[in-house]
Amino acid sequence: MSQLVEHHSRKAARILDSTRRLVLDHGVRKVTVTEITRSAGVGKGTVYLYWPTKEDLILGLFARDLLTFLDEVIGSITADPADVLPRRLAPLLIRTGSQLPLAHRLRSDAELLRLLTQHAGDRELFARTRPSALCNAVMPILHRHGLVRHDRPLPSQAYALHAVLTGFGTAMTDPATAPLGVDDPYEVLADTVAQLLEPSTAPGEPAITAAADQTVAVFRETRDAVLDLIDRGQTLQQ
Repeated sequence: MSQLVEHHSRKAARILDSTRRLVLDHGVRKVTVTEITRSAGVGKGTVYLYWPTKEDLILGLFARDLLTFLDEVIGSITADPADVLPRRLAPLLIRTGSQLPLAHRLRSDAELLRLLTQHAGDRELFARTRPSALCNAVMPILHRHGLVRHDRPLPSQAYALHAVLTGFGTAMTDPATAPLGVDDPYEVLADTVAQLLEPSTAPGEPAITAAADQTVAVFRETRDAVLDLIDRGQTLQQ
């Protein structure tokens, strides 16, 4: 990496870090470019050198968090294909998603939600990363390779998985429901999903590997779309 590119990268990283802190503390509407520049120690012109508008900056920030989520899920399943088993995939998704602070902010920040959905292309992209969309995309793969039961309609199973992911995700992050005396909520989630979806006969290794490869392909397709969004929103690439 040349010194110029490295210099630009460090500045962009400071701007992103400062924006994340301010959005988490105050919400999208109250954050201004002036506050961002003051926190990052740069001038306004530097922010606009990278992102045309504040909205582009925040959209790019959320997209980077989403990229982190996708990279970690892809890396985990690639390293161990058995992570595609429902009992392991559900905790993986919830655990990885819970580490992204902006995902929590999204639940209470109407302005952030509006920003992510104001353009049709962005709305379609972010919709693909919601629990319901992931269930609808991945469940047919798991069903096809025998990783989920065949005695119930697939749409019903996808809906059930979506409900479980949504419920556990909320319970694990809501202070009112988190301290319920459970030492390992992820173990409870794994057991719940196993009993709900998995067949009585465990699938063989070839079926697991095939399901993992196809599931990773789904996540990589979404990852590529997120990268395109980041590239479109950032004006300075080198």
